[in-house]
Amino acid sequence: MSDSYKNQSRKEKWESDVEKVVQKFPERKEKFHTSSDIEVENLYTPNHNSQTYEEGLGYPGQFPYTRGIQPTMYRSRYWTMRQYAGFGSASETNERFRYLLKQGQTGLSVAFDLPTQIGYDSDDPMAEGEVGKVGVAIDSLKDMELLFDQIPLHEVSTSMTINAPASILLAMYIAVGEKQGVEPGQLTGTIQNDILKEYIARGTYIYPPKPSMRLITDIFAYCQKNLPKFNTISISGYHIREAGSTAVQEVAFTIANGVAYVEAAIEAGLEVDKFAPRLAFFFNAHNQFFEEAAKYRAARRIWAKIMKDHFKAKDQRSWKMRFHTQTGGSTLTAQQPDNNIVRVTMQALAAVMGGTQSLHTNSKDEALALPTEDSARIALRTQQIIAQESGVADTVDPLGGSYYVEALTDKIEEQVNDYLNRIEKMGGAVQAVEEGYMQREIHQAAYDAQKRMESKEEIIVGLNEYKLEEEINPDLLRVDEQLEAGQIERTQQIRSARNQKNVDKCLQGLKQAAMSNENVMPYIVEAVKAYATVGEIANVLRNEFGEYSGM
Repeated sequence: MSDSYKNQSRKEKWESDVEKVVQKFPERKEKFHTSSDIEVENLYTPNHNSQTYEEGLGYPGQFPYTRGIQPTMYRSRYWTMRQYAGFGSASETNERFRYLLKQGQTGLSVAFDLPTQIGYDSDDPMAEGEVGKVGVAIDSLKDMELLFDQIPLHEVSTSMTINAPASILLAMYIAVGEKQGVEPGQLTGTIQNDILKEYIARGTYIYPPKPSMRLITDIFAYCQKNLPKFNTISISGYHIREAGSTAVQEVAFTIANGVAYVEAAIEAGLEVDKFAPRLAFFFNAHNQFFEEAAKYRAARRIWAKIMKDHFKAKDQRSWKMRFHTQTGGSTLTAQQPDNNIVRVTMQALAAVMGGTQSLHTNSKDEALALPTEDSARIALRTQQIIAQESGVADTVDPLGGSYYVEALTDKIEEQVNDYLNRIEKMGGAVQAVEEGYMQREIHQAAYDAQKRMESKEEIIVGLNEYKLEEEINPDLLRVDEQLEAGQIERTQQIRSARNQKNVDKCLQGLKQAAMSNENVMPYIVEAVKAYATVGEIANVLRNEFGEYSGM
């Protein structure tokens, strides 16, 4: 009897057994599916895997990087544990940074308040009521000096979630480093600097798309020459997912944006292998464990093929997708907030099993307020326990070879490529954004997810099932309402004490550079060193570039 006959007969026997069981105990749902509506079959076998080992998986550290971008992954070094923090004043955030570093955090991640994110000083009428509320208020170089007080920038990597004014905050970071005696070439970290996803999902844009893309390529060129260890952009799917996208849309729209940035840089005269190794990505981690892990594996493979085959990059570092992950803020519930610790643990585990380079774990109380010190510590401990107690970091890509995971990886790749082809036919990501295509797709996905939750097709424990009569009033972190007045006073004191003629000269130089094709970064660096404020610098660019009013 042949092996194929034996295997076929065993399969038929199993299918018969399934049919008998289902007659007595019907399956829980008519259809099982992932968040991206990928159907989940009841069993996966080698027949579900469409690619050979060599072409689809290969080895870690080798093209197409499905199994990870480093040969040894976490056996050599854990991912960077980079907890996102920022609230109130620079001094308060500095205290939180130093506390987290003492607790074992290995990288910093800065949250800026809303006025800073859209280029307004704290004393601007547009900033009223928002100073220090969702992040730290940064108006001038003095604030940045306080933010990194007693934190040696040559020893720590810093990520900054800043987009439209990314050039200004990067310039301030460079200036703080120089004041500490740290040369720009020694600085390591990342600026988000991803304006396309702001138009799509988040909304903290200032300028129209074309000049915004020019600022990004100016940063690429400047950092290539002056900050060779600094990641010039973090192409972000996180906020796309937070806006309601599926996992497939998150990867597709993020990679489409990445392609647009590479094309813009090449058009600006930059060589792909000079800037591409410093591109980084930023993804979300949601609750569907296997889909999330497969998502990261598929994203790496797609990006590697694009960079190698489409852009003809020769340097293998240009092929590698390096990414940071943050657990899903939108998945957290105000109800029964302790449940969020469990959610975050699953999400963080998926990110690690998917091969992330750095990770932020959300705190249990973030559906209610900024995290307290205690909840931030628990979130960090979650990462440390996964790293040092679970054993999942002891082998490379422990999910590799799972029939289900490999089938999901293939399916996600297929569906992402369908989106990328559609976007390419529209003329690319910038055109797709201007036409509102990605926005509409995300809105529809969010609507569908809300319907599933309301109908209880999708169970959210403690929210639409297993509810408790509870008073949701835990110990929360509140930003002092007096902070705004103090921040305004400090900013006005800086203006009074600085050399205004020097500031005016620097701002005039920036204006001339913005009017020409000259790189604006050197002028912004000089302006922040003269203690020009975020708002003053942003206003010079507003006057030259205009403001984007949305769709």
